[in-house]
Amino acid sequence: MYDGGKIVPGLLIFVGLMTFPIWHNIGSAHQMPQLEKPKDVKECVRPVPFMRTSHMKLLNEWRDDIIRDNGPRHGKTEGGVVYERSLMKGCLKCHDKKKKFCDQCHNYAAVKPYCWDCHYPPEEAI
Repeated sequence: MYDGGKIVPGLLIFVGLMTFPIWHNIGSAHQMPQLEKPKDVKECVRPVPFMRTSHMKLLNEWRDDIIRDNGPRHGKTEGGVVYERSLMKGCLKCHDKKKKFCDQCHNYAAVKPYCWDCHYPPEEAI
């Protein structure tokens, strides 16, 4: 090898640069946003872990059932509370502050939901 003295340091620098984001950010995970929860409501339509991971599937299911198949407009929680299966009349009835609830999680997860392509966002007092 003609340039053996340059290959090993070059490889070490390359590996260091490629792994820099991994070892630089160890232990510095971002905190999940603290959401403003409804004051008078004790129970959501599904358990919290399900809602964190799958609320978008639930909303799509409601949309398909109600709009496309004329399915039931109301559902029941595990505790027996009747709710309306609707983004505007169901979810936003309790979670009425979009900026303090929806937007915080969606910004944290870097997603842009298309809910507001059809629905009007709730008006909030500034």
